[in-house]
Formats: sequence, C-alpha cells, structure tokens
Amino acid sequence: MPPVPVPEPGSPWPLGATPDAHGVNFALYSAVAERVELCLFDAQGERETARFALAGPSDGVWHGQVPGLAAGARYGYRVHGPYQPAHGLRCNPHKLLLDPYARAFDGPLLLRDEHCGYTPGDPAADLGFDRRDSAPFTPKAVVCAPEAPAADTRPRTPWADTLLYEAHVRGFTLRHPALPQAARGRFEGLAHAAVIDWLRALGVTAVELLPVHAYTHERALLRRGLVNYWGYNTFGFFAPHLDYGTATSLRAMVRALHEAGIEVILDVVYNHTAESDELGPTCLFRGIDNRSYYRLQGEGRYYVNDTGCGNTLNFSHPRVVQLAADSLRHWAESFGVDGFRFDLATVLAREDHGFDAGAGLLDVLAQDPLLGRLKLIAEPWDIGPGGYRLGQFPPGWREWNDRYRDCVRRYWRGDPGLLAELAQRLHGSSESFQAAGRAPSASVNFVTSHDGFTLADLVSYATRHNLANGEDGRDGHSDNLSDNHGVEGPSDDPAVDAARLRTRLNLLATLLLAQGTPMLLAGDEFGHSQGGNNNAYCQDNATTWLDWTRAEAEAAFTAALRRLVALRRDCAALRGARYLHGVRAPQRPGPGQLRWLAPSGHDMTHADWHQPAARALGLWLGAGDDGSELVLLFNAGAACDFRLPAEADGGWSCAFDSAEPGADPAPAHGAVALAARSVRVLQRDVHASGPTTRSTKGEHQ
Repeated sequence: MPPVPVPEPGSPWPLGATPDAHGVNFALYSAVAERVELCLFDAQGERETARFALAGPSDGVWHGQVPGLAAGARYGYRVHGPYQPAHGLRCNPHKLLLDPYARAFDGPLLLRDEHCGYTPGDPAADLGFDRRDSAPFTPKAVVCAPEAPAADTRPRTPWADTLLYEAHVRGFTLRHPALPQAARGRFEGLAHAAVIDWLRALGVTAVELLPVHAYTHERALLRRGLVNYWGYNTFGFFAPHLDYGTATSLRAMVRALHEAGIEVILDVVYNHTAESDELGPTCLFRGIDNRSYYRLQGEGRYYVNDTGCGNTLNFSHPRVVQLAADSLRHWAESFGVDGFRFDLATVLAREDHGFDAGAGLLDVLAQDPLLGRLKLIAEPWDIGPGGYRLGQFPPGWREWNDRYRDCVRRYWRGDPGLLAELAQRLHGSSESFQAAGRAPSASVNFVTSHDGFTLADLVSYATRHNLANGEDGRDGHSDNLSDNHGVEGPSDDPAVDAARLRTRLNLLATLLLAQGTPMLLAGDEFGHSQGGNNNAYCQDNATTWLDWTRAEAEAAFTAALRRLVALRRDCAALRGARYLHGVRAPQRPGPGQLRWLAPSGHDMTHADWHQPAARALGLWLGAGDDGSELVLLFNAGAACDFRLPAEADGGWSCAFDSAEPGADPAPAHGAVALAARSVRVLQRDVHASGPTTRSTKGEHQ
C-alpha cells in the first residue's frame, strides 16, 4: 500500500475522528498524557500500518490530521504518561485504547488478560505493570463519513398522551414468526410491518429500548458460559451495538416507527463503563485519563462505586459532561430519536458535594435547543450515599416511580392499610412532583420492567428462581411483593390460573387508569414468563426471548388490555395535564376535579383512609374536554356492593370490568355489585346527562 502521509497538526475540535476533503482529523482529550500516538491499521484491523505522535496538548486535547485518509480507516490510540495506580494514574502505552467518540467499531470487544494494565495473577495485583500488546484482541475504531442530520419526522406525542413500552431489540424480535430470519434480533426486526402493526394495535406511542450502544460482556459472565444480555456495560457511546445492526439499519428503524406514529426512546448508560473496578481492563478512559473520567476514592487507587458496576463516571468534570452531551446530540441529530431514559440517573447529577438538581449535565440538557425538547426520563436513584432522588429532578424530566410499582403490587397482593397510598399513586404521586410545578406525567408509572419479575411471574412466584445466573440464587431482589396464588410456578389448577389472570388484568388496569405516564413491559400483554428469574440480565436464551406463540392463547387478555388502552386514550380525565383537585359532597366533580368514594357512597373519611381491613376505593373523575365522566372502582378484597352517591344521578354504563373483561357496556346505577378482586370503570357523557353543578366549597388537595 502507498505510504501514509505525515500528519499535520490538525484541530483540537471536534473530538473524535472527522473526515473532510483533505483527510481525517483526530482529537482526543487527556489531561495526564505526556504523548499520544495514533495507530492506523489495515482494512481487516489486524496489521498496524502506521503510528504517529499527535500534536498538543491544546487545552488537554491531542490532535492531528492525516492527509489523504478517508472514511473506513481503522485506528486506535496509545497514551504515554504516568503509571501510578496507587494515585489513580494508569497510562499504559502497551494497551491499544478505543476512541470514546468512535461512531463504529470493526468487531466486538471480547475481554482478555491482555487488556489489563497489570498482569492478572501478579501478587502486586493492579499495582503491577503489563507489557503485553492488547492490539490483536481489541476492535479498531472505524472512521465514519459525516452523516446528514436525520429528517425530523418525530411524532412529538404529548406527555399526557404517551404510553411507553419497554423492549429489548433482540429478545422482542428473535422468535417472532412473521419476521425473516435475517431480521430477527436486529433493528430490522423492529422496523418490520408485523411488529409495528402489533405495537399500533396495542396503542403504544413510544418504544423504550434497552441499551443499543456498543457494549461488552463481563469476563465473570463469560467464565460461567453467560453473557451480558441487557447491555448495561457500555464501551462505545456513539456506536450502535454490532449484534443489532448498523447505523444505517438503526436510522431505518427509527424512520419506520415514526411513520407509524411511534416514538423511539433509548435507554442510555452514562453512569459507568465496561472497564469495571481497579482489576478491570484498560481499554478506554482508564488508559486515557483515569483521574478525569472516573470518580476515585482517597489517593486514587480505588473507584467510587455508586453504580454497583465497579466504577462511576465523574460528572463534576466538564469533559465528562461534554462527552455525554455530544453523545446524546449524536443520537438525536443523526438518528432522530425522540428521547432518552437515563440509567442510574442520580450519578449524572452528582457533584463533589453530592446530588445537585442544578448539576452541569442537567443544566446543559435544559438549555440545549434540541435535547431540551426531547423526552428525558430518569431512573432517579443509584446505590451511593443519598442516591434515592425520586421527585427531585428538574422540571422537564420524567422519572421512573418505584413507589407506584411497590404500592400497586402490595395492594393487589392483599396487604392491609393501603388505600391512602393507593390514592396518592392514582393521583400521580403529587406528593413527589407537584410542589416543583411538575405535571402528573412526571411520574412514569409501571408495575413491571426489565429489572425484576415479568407480570406473569409476579402472580406465579413468591420467591426468585435465579440459579441459572450462576450465583447460587443470591442475585436479584429478594422481596418482590409478589403473590403466587397458592402454587409456586406453573399450575394445572384452573382456579389458580383464573385468579392469576384476574390479578394480571387488575394490575394493568390500575396502571392505565392512574394519572401519570404508564409504561408496559414487552411480553406482559401475552403472559411472557422468565420462569421466576427476576434478574435475567445474563440470559440470552428462551428465558428472555418473547415466545410469540403465546399471543394466540392469550388473545382475550391482550384484547382486554387494548380495551383499557383505548379507554385511557379516549377519556381526557385519565390524562390530566395538571393535578386534579378534590371536592366533597354534595358537589359533583367538574373538569380538573375528583372525589374519593367509600363503598357506602359517601366521601372517604379519615377513618376510612386508615382502616386496615378496607380494600375497596372509588374515584370519581370530573369530565375532561371530551365530556367523558368516570367512576373508577378498585376492590382488592371480597365482593361488595359499591353505592354511587345520590348526586351522581344516572346515565352510567360499565365501560370495563376485570371480572368480565369481554362483556359489552351495560347500564350501571345505584349499588354496583363489585366482584372480589376486581376493577370496574363506569362512564357517562356529561353532555347527555346534563350540566355539572359547580361549587367551590370543600375543595381540598
């Protein structure tokens, strides 16, 4: 091949590899480097063809332009500098390092001993120094041609109208019978008409995809014959995971979903990286600038582990904030995604003094003209000190609400004394969000997610069954607030199966009838089971792959769920843009108002709220702009008569009953016979039943 021209100084901006008409500019930030070498490789990424020292540093950035180089070139970096692990300095030029800004890699990262900066087995452990070259075992970054911004076809569904659907690219599509084999487990599968038709029929407005960034598998898992299936182990913040497809196929998937009116939200992992703790590999930030990119303890040998994954990125450093913001803009501009769900989001707002709702990254996102208009969802906790921060993210954010999950699970399990908390959850958890001026949609309500039992397992298992994970069943949550209905696991008792089915429907009805933003877990609509495994992060097999043959057997359940979704979509009172205010008898609730009802038909009293044996609760919602007025009846106990207030007049019909989910709407009045362990929805059109009497007396929050 012709000799590669000697590089020119180039520019310190932008970071990463940027091709133009003259060549490719390379820029890498490292405040501790004494020299940075750019290594170029052949088209197979196997043979090093050239090595150059970059110019710099310019404000900590090392840079150079290689004339004549073009998109498709393979490369990596070697960073020379201090190696003093006890003080947090871990530069080792024998290790080929990945470009944090690389937009593609030529293969997977399969970790080996050679990736470690020390020699595993050395008595000095991570304080030792390893001179083996890691290049033969490290994927090479690939220079990518500039992409025009994706056409803005975002559906821009209002938050109040949003129904989230959490799914895994591979697990959702791998066993779908309508998909071509080549599309299964890949972005192409999610773009297929059969998948999109399913999502639209269900009423989904946004898919929330588990991580699609380039990630790798922990060596401990590989030794057990397992892999990291979920993908929360990132090494490439700008590159799609190769097993799912290319950047081109991901763009096509986003376009196809947008054409169907469905938004795409990516689950992103900026809290930690695949380099793990001090005994982990040196393939990225550890060898580039360990002290800048990671939060370190004391003198610097050990890592702060607020994530439980071995390390924690340092968002009090401006270059880490820049990395995350640049990455987010890349996915938003180049792929046109609609938003992000931030894993362990408390980490992103940690400054030296702890959690700060005005932390650097949060401020950057708030003022960004593109990112600030997207859907931003926080998992509002980490495992560090003061890590639980539900309700404390700034306006504009939505947050996964685990209090909703836990309360609803406990209520339908039959736990006592929960009516007051259930009312809070149905109201959109106003105690957590309203004071900051946030809307009910700030609460992302869910009963199940990827992390924990599926809905079918929640009603079938009392304890976790995680032996397949290779940790003697110790991993995963030990208290799942589940109810196996008297039999652990699969049952051949029709009564048990019927009870489980009813509870599943009750749980989802409670989810879709609550104020806030509901989130479904893919597969819950047709009873997907993981065999009681509540931590299936390492199960890339039939445990997690959705079995679409169940869809036919569960068609009636899916139809009931669709009916609930349609009810939510068609009734504005269920999708309040603001928190509803309470009124009391004899006032009928009007727009933006509600009344809490006891089975007697009277307003709930203090004694009613705190009666341990009480299991039934009514919620009367004033009509929204569409004129649809609702009474929601929840009963986790024995069958009872639920009397409507005298001022409720008539004209009600039963729009949904979990005890008879397939029944047609029927008139309802007076004392409603409420089945044991059931949810019933009464509906009427106020335009047909006459004007609503309004009063300001007795209003309360």
